[in-house]
Amino acid sequence: MIIEICANSFESAQAAQLAEADRIELCTELSVGGLTPSHGLIEKVVSELNIPTHVLIRPRSGNFTYSSVEFDVMLRDIAFCKKMGCAGIVSGFLTSENKIDTEKTKQLMNACEGMEFTFHRAFDWVKNPSEELQKLIDLKITRLLSSGQKSTALEGISLLNELQKRSKGIIEIMPGGGINLENALKFKQAGFGSIHFSATVKTQTLLQKPNVSMHSDTFFEEGIVATSNLETIQKIKALLT
Repeated sequence: MIIEICANSFESAQAAQLAEADRIELCTELSVGGLTPSHGLIEKVVSELNIPTHVLIRPRSGNFTYSSVEFDVMLRDIAFCKKMGCAGIVSGFLTSENKIDTEKTKQLMNACEGMEFTFHRAFDWVKNPSEELQKLIDLKITRLLSSGQKSTALEGISLLNELQKRSKGIIEIMPGGGINLENALKFKQAGFGSIHFSATVKTQTLLQKPNVSMHSDTFFEEGIVATSNLETIQKIKALLT
């Protein structure tokens, strides 16, 4: 069975290699579902390790409907990954109605020609999984990463089984989300050829809790995108001039 580790750091990628995992999805910020790692991290992993590296291309947290500017950033990040010799890209693009944007996804695939393309868990937001799966089959993606539209892949295993049957081996269905030591075997027994998990452990690095938190819950609403406002900047600048 193929094991893909969701690696959020060089240390995680190194652990995956030492454990002889088959590949990694390199990302950062697991707390928001993963974001595109820095160019520095990508270069360090690819140059110092030899495990096949698939890079998450997701420019921000929240939803999966991106602006033209964000899409340009995604294409630039893919170009860098290609230059670095990464084995694959993990990405996806939805419309504002949470349907797969086939045109944008096709452009992402074209940009990573020669690398594998995994459509990520944005799929878990679509309303008609059977219909949307066919779009991915027609696009000829490499694989689909999904939790079966549930909080964990184990909870969503019924839909994952259905997706696997419908895909008929044309694309790979890879369960991911909440897979751990206690339930990993269930996916092999169900006939899946690969699984995706992080095997995360938490390490205390501070001796005491800071007085001020750098986290802000106001930015974690998935239906909105926060950007700096031109008019507000101008007003504050005028106030201070």
